[in-house]
This record gives sequence, C-alpha cells and structure tokens, in this order.
Amino acid sequence: MNFLEEALSFTENELEILTAEDEFNYNGIKDRAEKSFIKIQAAMFPSHVNSEAKSIAENLESACENLIHALKKIFNNNERKAEEVAANLIKKLPDIRKILLTDITAAYQGDPAAKTPDEIILAYPAFIAISAYRVAHELYGMKVPLIPRIITEYAHRLTGIDIHPGASIGEYFFIDHGTGVVIGETSTIGNHVKIYQNVTIGAKSFAVEPDGTLVKGIKRHPDIGNNVIIYAGATILGGETVIGDNCVIGGNVWLTHSVQPGKIIVRSEE
Repeated sequence: MNFLEEALSFTENELEILTAEDEFNYNGIKDRAEKSFIKIQAAMFPSHVNSEAKSIAENLESACENLIHALKKIFNNNERKAEEVAANLIKKLPDIRKILLTDITAAYQGDPAAKTPDEIILAYPAFIAISAYRVAHELYGMKVPLIPRIITEYAHRLTGIDIHPGASIGEYFFIDHGTGVVIGETSTIGNHVKIYQNVTIGAKSFAVEPDGTLVKGIKRHPDIGNNVIIYAGATILGGETVIGDNCVIGGNVWLTHSVQPGKIIVRSEE
C-alpha cells in the first residue's frame, strides 16, 4: 500500500463523519455574496472599479442575480423574499453612494498625502472596507442573516480592517492606513470621525448565562461622538463607554471609561 492509499483508508466511522450531510447547504453563498458586492461597487463607481460589464445597468443586474442566488439559500428557496431584499438594497444605492462621497471627502481633506479624491477610491484600503460596511449595514438592517458578515469579512480579508455590519457609523468617516482596525457590532460612531491603524473599538467583557454560554444581543461596544480623532493603537472598550464630541484619543491609550466632550487623552488614567 502506497502513502496515498494508506492516507485514504478510512474506517467506516471515519468515513461516516467525513461524508455526513450538513444541516444546511451553504454551497455557493459566500462566492455569490462577494460577487454581488463587487458588482455593486462597480455600479456605484463605474469610472474607478474594473468590471467586465458594459454599463451600470449590467453591473446592477449581475449584482441582483448573485445576491438573489445567495438570499434564496438563506431564505429556504423563498424567491419572492430574496427578490424583495435585493430590490430594497438596489433602491438604497444612491443613498449609500451619497454617504460614501462624504467618506471620500473626509479622507481627501484629512490626509495631506492624498493628491486627488480619485486616489482615495483607487488606492486606499479603507475605502474598500467602508464601502463593504455601508452595503452590508443596509442588509443587516433588513435582518438578513450571514450575508452582511460575508461582505464585511471579504473586505477584512483584503484590507485588514474589520468593521462589523451592525455598527452604526455616521458621515465623513475616515480610517487612515487602516491595518488592524476593529469596530464591534454594537459600536456607534458619529460624524467626522478619524481613526488610525490598529484602533480597537471593542467589548470589555462578555456577560454569560447561568450555563456558561454568552449572552447575545446586548450593548457591548463604545459610543464615539462627533469630530473625534483616535490615534494609532488606541483601545476603547465597553458598552457603557462614551467618548464625547470633539475629543482626541492619543496613540496606544487603553480606555474602559467615558471621556467628557472636548478632552485630549494621552494616558489611560486621564
């Protein structure tokens, strides 16, 4: 018996484990969800995002086709519900693009290295991550399971920026450099907020049930006000932590308490 034959010689029990059917068939959902976002991005920014499609309409048609395919699996082949969700998302795209234009403005105005707004769209990883978040957030708001996370994790894989689709983020949002940024599900972030690399807006601890399982669906992440700057490596934790408007949080600061508006924090104990 050669090596390959020996490696493939499973016992009956091992073969049963290996070939057991999953309760739900997720085959194709991830690929279709990612493709739908790529086509949506190409439709919103046709002059900047490469696409084989010849028109915005063609990109939107492809986005719908891929999204409906994924949604039908999620909704147990309920085609009507899948089409309704896809249609509602497409109707939201002008509003999504409008807020993304504020994010581009924030990046261009907030980074002296940016020579043109086009550079933001074409070269800045944060724009991919924020675009994915904005699209996924709409689906999250429609109570669509799984697909919003697939879309934001696609951007996470590309950029190293992890934004949960459940977070609430205002206009003119800029992540500079971006690698290592984490923004948790129940975070809220106001308008005109600028974040640097390796910032975590996360949970301080997790409540548990009597049986030891984690409590789901509670507020776990901080609230960040308007006009806040958070420098590289800062960690802000806890569902009761509020950073007031016009604050500056220094690099590598560890915060688990609230900060009054207008404060500059350079040490955790401040």
